[in-house]
Amino acid sequence: MLRRTFVTLIAAAALSTQAYAQDAKTLNFGIISTESSTNLKSVWQPVIDDLSRAIGVPVKPFFASDYAGIIEGMRFNKVQMGWFGNKSAIEAVDRAQGEVFASVIDKDGNPGYWSLLIVNKDSDLKTLDDVLKRGGALSYGAGDPNSTSGTAVPGYYLWAANKIEPKTFFKTVRASNHETNLLSVINKQVDVAVNNTEALERYRLNTGKDANDSVRVLWKSPLIPADPLVMRSDLPADLKARIRDFFVNYGKGKDAERELANLKALTYQGFRASDNQQLVPIRQIELAREKAKVEADTTLGQAEKQKQLAELDSKLASLGQPAAKQ
Repeated sequence: MLRRTFVTLIAAAALSTQAYAQDAKTLNFGIISTESSTNLKSVWQPVIDDLSRAIGVPVKPFFASDYAGIIEGMRFNKVQMGWFGNKSAIEAVDRAQGEVFASVIDKDGNPGYWSLLIVNKDSDLKTLDDVLKRGGALSYGAGDPNSTSGTAVPGYYLWAANKIEPKTFFKTVRASNHETNLLSVINKQVDVAVNNTEALERYRLNTGKDANDSVRVLWKSPLIPADPLVMRSDLPADLKARIRDFFVNYGKGKDAERELANLKALTYQGFRASDNQQLVPIRQIELAREKAKVEADTTLGQAEKQKQLAELDSKLASLGQPAAKQ
């Protein structure tokens, strides 16, 4: 009787997983808005089509006007997996039942990329010190609030390190995606903006032009962990395994030549297995930024300030050593 019950449960579980695959009309793959959805769809669609065939479930790209839309999409199960930055992946993991399962490998095999501060090549801003001295007269192109290279990393390593709050430091601040910020600097619509090395490479692929002919890099961050891929943790285990295997092996099988061409359009060499541990450095940066704000807050009473600092120190300690300043 016990054996029969066990077999029945196993069969039911298998049927449940099959039913999920059969009943799910589509799975949605969320793509953060680093540039126009038209551009992003053109480079991601071939990979997503291959994913659909590999896992036996139709997959469609899912876009939103900002990073928060993709995070909320996963939170409400409108998005089941997707391409994120590390900061937005933290939100997906903490608020939307997400889990990191892979990360990208760039075209040169680097385990990450870099945040940049750029100006037009014709600008009289020659160094970072020039920006720091003249911020009140400059327009600034900021990143999406949930962007790793547009907000979290420059917020800590560049602005906090120089005791600057961009919203009050610059004459005007406009937050946008990487593509728009790059074009705004090239077209002299903003004086200075954040960007990243991936966006400059995408610009080269899209236009055939080298962005470095038009912009000057004034600051480059420490290495940022490569962009993670995230899926909802409540997907069936066998489906999660098929999704993970597809990405980790993409560009390595019998159809490698075509798949590598698809990856090249994304500026990638491939994908590697990963997990939530890759988010730790960005979590450390975010907590360190919070700590700096609390330390500088003159409106807090001493007891409340010490309480908040102790809580932040405890969170940092649980992650290991705090992020080192650069």
